Amino acid sequence: MRLTILGCYSATPRTFTNPTSQVLEVKNHLFLIDCGEGTQVQLRKCKIRFSRIKHIFISHLHGDHFFGLPGLISTFRLLGRETELHIYGPKGIKEAITILLKLGDSWTNYPLVFHELSSQSSELLFEDDKVIVHTIPLDHRVYTNGFVFKEKPLPRTLNVEATRKYGIDKSQFIKIKSGKDGMSKDGNVIANQKLTFDPPKPKSYAFCSDTAYNESIVPLIKNVDVLYHESTFLETEARLCAKTKHSTSKQAGTIAKLAGAGQLILGHYSTRYKSIELFKEEAQKEFPKVVLAEDGKTFEI
Repeated sequence: MRLTILGCYSATPRTFTNPTSQVLEVKNHLFLIDCGEGTQVQLRKCKIRFSRIKHIFISHLHGDHFFGLPGLISTFRLLGRETELHIYGPKGIKEAITILLKLGDSWTNYPLVFHELSSQSSELLFEDDKVIVHTIPLDHRVYTNGFVFKEKPLPRTLNVEATRKYGIDKSQFIKIKSGKDGMSKDGNVIANQKLTFDPPKPKSYAFCSDTAYNESIVPLIKNVDVLYHESTFLETEARLCAKTKHSTSKQAGTIAKLAGAGQLILGHYSTRYKSIELFKEEAQKEFPKVVLAEDGKTFEI
């Protein structure tokens, strides 16, 4: 997995920071997560090919998370896209996008498939033989979801040295690779685990967009390798969380600790603060493995 942060600040775009958007590369998929203003410019700066994006996940319908989407859809059209594009987002996103296309007489020349969401509980959004994606219901001022992306387990790989040790004929290799036990030349059954290597541990990534502190999400993100959690405020402004339905960096650290996450990435910083290092310092009071999202930064998961 590789995560590229296109934008990670809250509120309005600035000349040197961008609102929320990121790209997750996993098993040959390139998933776009949120699409604030300036996303397509950031995609170009990060040298990410537009044509590889086939699935876009929008957490909620606040402008700093989806106002870049109409422009990106239009650019796809201008570039002659033919591949269908799937958009997952709150109910109403189809109307918001299609009315702009209608008024501009700029219907796409490629299939645009909307998957509108309204469930208050976690639901399956996408699945193939390599990856599975579920929603994470969040607590914000409007209907909002985060997303958890999980690799599916790879098959076990053949241990050739072990097959020689136990006298396994090559004619059994396909069967053993499929998970079956082997049979030695003297008729003994050899457990598959003795004849194969463990596959790499499947990786997982959870994206928690705008949300108030919400422990109910912990079971949905338990033991994820990497958790991205919004951290709009420092503790000095914690009083604003109830009104705005946002979190402090310390609260993000608590969620990471409760979930047993491997690493916490902070983002969605309020622009009122002079240094984002302050967010890291506060989160580390609850959870030690904290890194800061920055526009253009890439993380290997």
